[in-house]
Amino acid sequence: MIRRACVAALVLATTMAPAVAAQPDDNAARSDIGARARLLGEKIVPHKLSFQNTTVGGLSGIDRDPCTGDYVMISDDRSVLQPARFYTARIKVDGGGVHSVDFTGTHPFLQPDGSVYPPASAGDGKAVDPEELRVDPWDCRYWWAQEGDRPKSSSDPVIQPSIQFAARSGAYRGQLPLPSHYEVGMGDRGPRRNKAVEAITFGARGGVLTSAVEGPLLQDGPEPNLEHGALIRVTQQSRQGHVLGQFAYPLEKIFAEPDPSSPWPPDTGVPAILAFPGDPGRYLVLERTWVAGAGFKIRIYDATTRGATEVQQMDSLVGQRVVPMHKKLVADFHDLGLSTVDNTEGMTWGPTLPGGERTLLLISDDNFAEDEVTQVVALGIR
Repeated sequence: MIRRACVAALVLATTMAPAVAAQPDDNAARSDIGARARLLGEKIVPHKLSFQNTTVGGLSGIDRDPCTGDYVMISDDRSVLQPARFYTARIKVDGGGVHSVDFTGTHPFLQPDGSVYPPASAGDGKAVDPEELRVDPWDCRYWWAQEGDRPKSSSDPVIQPSIQFAARSGAYRGQLPLPSHYEVGMGDRGPRRNKAVEAITFGARGGVLTSAVEGPLLQDGPEPNLEHGALIRVTQQSRQGHVLGQFAYPLEKIFAEPDPSSPWPPDTGVPAILAFPGDPGRYLVLERTWVAGAGFKIRIYDATTRGATEVQQMDSLVGQRVVPMHKKLVADFHDLGLSTVDNTEGMTWGPTLPGGERTLLLISDDNFAEDEVTQVVALGIR
């Protein structure tokens, strides 16, 4: 999630050398990936829409419910406006575009004791930062990810990232153990602030849960800049939490020089990852970047773990010879002819069109800000 108002205070400087990337022939082009996309249409949801005594906004994740054919969207409201929550909606989409987005329900996520999550201002360390939601293909319950919080000082509470299970009512049903790399502490290890677990997806017919940290871990080197990108970690786990594989994904460098008068540095990361059905190790990866004066850059890549180095046992990627996941560009939102390119953070497969083309639905997080929008975009993917 991009929070421009506090980005400057959240950036942690590092002087680490970047990981040693693969040579071109180590990561040669592969014929087994290379999806193509075309724009089907878009729909803008009214700003701060009031629905069932809540404010619709901050929609940072979306998934299609196989039990109903409708969609579930998570709000990243940290219980500031209303308790942390999700929405259900009926979205009419076909080869002719996105025809309607009709919200049908909303529920708060509940803590193990049945209470809603408090805001961070409560100071009890129980706040959450909801970012992503997936519908379990086995039983249609919800798995949702939240980034937690790296404290600004030793007196602030540590809120660890988590992937939780919830009933369709939002009731707490458990939690997935996460790799030790994902643990937040006060030292120079673990996720950067606001750059933890923001992307999860089911693969292998629901038997594997893949997660990605939004940005490079502190020990894995600096964040992207105009000269170089960065490596983030993508982790495959069983439903019980056993790590099946961990790989490095190459995040692009910053696409433009920022406005020198702006106090906010560029912000970039992976807010969503989506498994290809029936193709283990292959994913669509969403990269979202914001640069002051240049706006948002939204790109989708077709990526695979095949041939990539297993990095689970590497405490740090710095100085290591790592073959990252191979990727190919599928779509750059600036090339699609959209009405606007905004803070897109969620994506899911939609229905299959006549002829076999899959629909891909994406949603933007408006941060409840007046100058951003909640935009539903539909692409056709081959």
